[in-house]
Amino acid sequence: MDKKLIAIPVILVAVAAGAWWLKHDHAEVGNELVLHGNVDIRQVELAFNASGRIDRVLVQEGDRVGKGQLLAQLDTERLKLSLAQTEALSDAQRSTVAKLKAGSRPEEIRQAAAQRDVAKVAVEDASQVYRRQQDLVARKFVSQQQADSAKNNLDAAQQRLNAAEETYRLAVLGPRKEDIAGAVAGLAAQNAAVDGLRHDIAEGELHAPDNGVIENRILEPGDMASPQKTVFTLALTDPVWARVYLPEGALGRVPVGARATITTDSHPDKKYAAWIGYISPAAEFTPKTVETAELRTSLVYQARVFACEGKGELRQGMPVTVTITYDQKPAGSPCGDGKP
Repeated sequence: MDKKLIAIPVILVAVAAGAWWLKHDHAEVGNELVLHGNVDIRQVELAFNASGRIDRVLVQEGDRVGKGQLLAQLDTERLKLSLAQTEALSDAQRSTVAKLKAGSRPEEIRQAAAQRDVAKVAVEDASQVYRRQQDLVARKFVSQQQADSAKNNLDAAQQRLNAAEETYRLAVLGPRKEDIAGAVAGLAAQNAAVDGLRHDIAEGELHAPDNGVIENRILEPGDMASPQKTVFTLALTDPVWARVYLPEGALGRVPVGARATITTDSHPDKKYAAWIGYISPAAEFTPKTVETAELRTSLVYQARVFACEGKGELRQGMPVTVTITYDQKPAGSPCGDGKP
C-alpha cells in the first residue's frame, strides 16, 4: 500500500485532535474565558546536611509542619563530648589572654623591687669588704689572693643587682605585645573550633524550610543518613496554583495580576478566589507534534493561576476549572488582603 495514502488519515486524525482540544480545553462564555487545568504544588526533598545515624524521626506522612519545625535528628553524642572538651580549652586560653592583658600584679612589682633592693645591699656589702681587703694587702696583713676573692664577690653581687633591676623593669612593663597577640590568636582558633562543632551539631537536626505537608517519610531511626539521601518529601502549602494554557487570541485580554476563580469537581459549589501570577513568554503548539498551516493558530501560553483561598482543599494534580473575566486592570493586591 502506498505510504502517502496511509499518512493522509494520520494527519486528519491529528488535526481533529487539535480541534477537539481547542474546543474542550478552553471556552468563551460572554466576556469570560473558561480554562481547564490541574493543581500544582511545589515539592521539596529534605535531607540532612551531614552524615550519621538517625536518632529520632518526629513526624509522619500527612502531618502539617511549620517553617523551622524540627523533623528529625542525628545521633550527635560524640560531637557534644568533643564540644565540651573544646569549650574547656577555649576557657583556659581565655584566662591566659586575660592574664597577659592585665599585666603584672602590684604584688609582683613590689616583690621585684624588694629583690632589687636586697641586691643593692649585697653590692654595698661586697664593696666594703673589697676595700678593706685592699687596705690589708697594702699593709701586707693579707695575701693578694684574698683581695682578688673579695673583688670577684663584688663583681658577682653587681651582676645579681643588674639582673634584679631588669626583673623589676620587666615587671613594670608587663607582658610583651607579641605574647599577647599570640595568646589572642590562640583564643580565636579555639573559638573557631567551638563554633565548628556547634555548627556540626546543628546540622544534625533537620528542620522544615517552610510550611507544608509531609508526603513521604523515607528513612527511619537507625538508618544511616547523608546529604545524598532524602529523609522526607515535603509538599509546600503556599503557593498553590493551577497550571492552565491561554489561547493566543486571549493573550492580549488577560493581563498578569487579573483576578480569577477556581472550581473543582470535588467541591463544585465552591468558587476559590485566585489571580493570574504568570504567563509564559514562550508559545507552544497544540498538539506539539502537528505543525501544519491549519493549526498554526493553535498557539497557547502556559499560565499559573495562584489560589488565594482553599489551599487545604486543592491537592496536587487535581483537575480544576478557571474562569477569567476579560479586559481587567491588574489589581495591586489580587487576593484583596494586602498580599500579592
